Amino acid sequence: MTMLRLALFQQRITLVDGVAGYAERMDHAIAEAGRGGADLVVLPEYAAMESVGQLPGGPDVLKELIEAADHADAILAAMRSIARRHEIWVQGGSLPVRRDGRLHNLAPLIAPNGQTRFQAKRVMTRFERESWDIRSGGEPSVFATPWGVIGIAICYDAEFPMLVRAHVEAGAWLVLVPTCTDTMHGFNRVRLAARARAIENQCYVAVAPTVGAAPWLATLDQNRGYAAVFSPVDQGFPEDGVIARGALDTEQWLFADLDRVRLDSVRRDGAVRNHADWPPAAAPCTVVTLT
Repeated sequence: MTMLRLALFQQRITLVDGVAGYAERMDHAIAEAGRGGADLVVLPEYAAMESVGQLPGGPDVLKELIEAADHADAILAAMRSIARRHEIWVQGGSLPVRRDGRLHNLAPLIAPNGQTRFQAKRVMTRFERESWDIRSGGEPSVFATPWGVIGIAICYDAEFPMLVRAHVEAGAWLVLVPTCTDTMHGFNRVRLAARARAIENQCYVAVAPTVGAAPWLATLDQNRGYAAVFSPVDQGFPEDGVIARGALDTEQWLFADLDRVRLDSVRRDGAVRNHADWPPAAAPCTVVTLT
């Protein structure tokens, strides 16, 4: 298959009753995306933190992360059940998961039969590293799907060209970017990076954010952004490279129909050939002195 109908969730963080409440909300939301014809849905980074709800004692980052990690298996089981029930591919945003006694930020990709594989976040932001004690994961992976090879770059990872380039060199034509940013500065860094990755790799890059205020959670108290799908800026694509974008800070599904064959064409016959012309690793710069 060469055509993929993608659905990105701008997820407003809502107060729910634990894992069961979160699973029920996601079931309704993903059912809506299915009615819209989605083949693959994408949730935001740390979307599953919503399942923590309101803990006794008030907001507390470490308690919330531990609570989510303690229920990671149950959250993933619910996601698998939703994927099977609606016969839809689910990129379940990301969630904290314990590996070797440490917390990692993992993004699951779940097939309609429930089979699940993960991409770990590679580069931690300062708050993840310094305050949340989230540890760096492994190298980039890619995922074989009925529509071809897809990559996942979790939020900050999309700001590093070599990570996304690794996806593309492994065959990815689409890179999914689940994201969670609490300011417009942070959101715009991810957004602009995603646009750059689409241009320099002549691929599609799709961003799905958390949105809204959740004062009962220290981890997701403020959330800014909108979903968007970016493309190459060349013949056969929008002049600004924006396939679709949602409304700022509003919960909604954003749909986009993506054609892999159009990328093959622009990579071969475009006005520029960024994908083919990607330079080898640069040698150290020479310092030139002007007198």
